[in-house]
Amino acid sequence: MHVPDGFLDAPTSVATGAAAVACVGVSLVRARRELDDRTAPMAGLVAAFIFAVQMLNFPVASGTSGHLLGGALAAVLVGPWTAVLCTSVVFVVQCLLFADGGITALGTNIMLMGVTTVVVGWLVFRLLQAVLPKRLGVVPVAAGVGAFVSVPVAATMFVVMYAVGGTADIPLDHLATAMVGVHTLIGVGEGVITFLAVGAIIAVRPDLVHGARRVLASRELEIRPKAVA
Repeated sequence: MHVPDGFLDAPTSVATGAAAVACVGVSLVRARRELDDRTAPMAGLVAAFIFAVQMLNFPVASGTSGHLLGGALAAVLVGPWTAVLCTSVVFVVQCLLFADGGITALGTNIMLMGVTTVVVGWLVFRLLQAVLPKRLGVVPVAAGVGAFVSVPVAATMFVVMYAVGGTADIPLDHLATAMVGVHTLIGVGEGVITFLAVGAIIAVRPDLVHGARRVLASRELEIRPKAVA
């Protein structure tokens, strides 16, 4: 989904760039509430993991391939505000060092693959947490579903941006069908990877998973009396 230079016109690219700067700025302030001395290193690990896994592509259909976006995964692991920072750093490095996505489209890519997937993934995750039993086993499932939903929504947002400021001669209906259809399949891979990653961490250190804090806080402390010899 990395948007190249020139695919959107200048006003649209400037607008998305300004929106990305605003989102990152707000996230820098709000992320302080999500991180402490124990969880701050987790943010660096999450960014490194997303960067590494995004370098791996998996086949989808008709000769296309997909890769992890990571917004929902980051939101569940370190919180939504910190997740925006983690994904933004990944996209900046990819753009400047690996030419993955255009420089003028950097704000667009941050908004699509970072902010959109973080917001949608986190909202779906929290909605499922509200209606499903408060158990640790539910956290990876809710995270996987949130990740799955976030990908086609991000693809739909790209179609909207293209409708506003697209420069390529591509029929809007064809673009929408291709983008949403392919990215729905990519969303399946996104959901599976997110489910496995969150589940693995939940199994060993649930206290480090931001999305599990409410579940852990709702647990009742059980005090068992010592057996009398």
